[in-house]
Amino acid sequence: MKGKLPLTGYRTALLHQRAPVPAVNGISKSMKPGGYADGCADIAYALESVGETIITPVKKPDPTKDLDWSFPDTVSGVREAIEKGANVLWANTTLHSKHAIVELKDELTKKGIRLIGQNPLTADKYDDKEWTNRWLSNQNGLENYFPKSLLYRKGNGEEVDELDKFPLPAMAKPIKGRGSHGVTKVSTSVEMKSAVDVLLKESEAVLLEEYLGGEEITITIMPPGNYTNNYWALPIVYRYNQIDGVMPWNGNVPVTNNSRVLTTEEHDADPEYAKAQANCVLVAQLLQATSPMRIDCRRRNEGGPLILFDVNAKPNAGGPGRPGRDGQAALTTMSAEAIGWDWPEFAVNLLRTANPIDQVLQRSQ
Repeated sequence: MKGKLPLTGYRTALLHQRAPVPAVNGISKSMKPGGYADGCADIAYALESVGETIITPVKKPDPTKDLDWSFPDTVSGVREAIEKGANVLWANTTLHSKHAIVELKDELTKKGIRLIGQNPLTADKYDDKEWTNRWLSNQNGLENYFPKSLLYRKGNGEEVDELDKFPLPAMAKPIKGRGSHGVTKVSTSVEMKSAVDVLLKESEAVLLEEYLGGEEITITIMPPGNYTNNYWALPIVYRYNQIDGVMPWNGNVPVTNNSRVLTTEEHDADPEYAKAQANCVLVAQLLQATSPMRIDCRRRNEGGPLILFDVNAKPNAGGPGRPGRDGQAALTTMSAEAIGWDWPEFAVNLLRTANPIDQVLQRSQ
């Protein structure tokens, strides 16, 4: 890391998701196979490659074995990481109000443990895409920057007529989404009801949104850190090659195959890009984000404003380095590369955003 900021001096342990998130008001969230252990391994490997101290479940982790690099996000998993010497927990998992980090708050605070991740106490609320979009759309400066939508609950016969009246084409998606899982473009009432029926098998409610047919971009917002005391936006990533209006899951199609960072000339030629970045910064401020977040945007039509349709409090962070992972750069990583941060340096700069556990947990709406 010659010529770059010094290493943090932290002893970092990665946490992967061990079990599904508890349902809230009948609304559940599907669990990614492997619980993000692959991303944990990418992060830990990159940090270790530049000299950061990484605490792992095994003494000599195998670069090809995901689970060698992270601990399960359970009470016993967190305690094991701390007992092995970790003073930073990188929660590369889905957080919630009943998470082990909340249960162990006093214990972790007393030991001075830092956290990389959003506030678990507000995650239940902000992970609800319908609630979050509706709340944000009513905040000063964000009016008209979110898609029209309808919340449809299982067994709610009063809303059947509303379902039939919802403008087509539309997008049917889980309330608590994970990437493109379950997201479907529907063009007829038959397709809509079929998509809704499938989604209702996973959860008690479905979100319908207007279809935004224009250009798609994604914006990563960084929290305050060593580089600034303010929230700030990384360069914009342009998305293309959608399949029936939906970006394919990155496990099937690496984002490097369907995404690229906008050039400075492209960005400066259209003031809507800067406006979208400013809107995304405002969202992070309103949600009091304590770690990076990624927001997906689309235009309704060519040249129109960019609508914020998907607020991701847990963006994927990953990059090449481990054997067999050469194509696994994340959207956030692509943005960071555009400002001169290669993947290991970006991982270290993310690590610098770690905050004391009690400070993270006290920030709530």
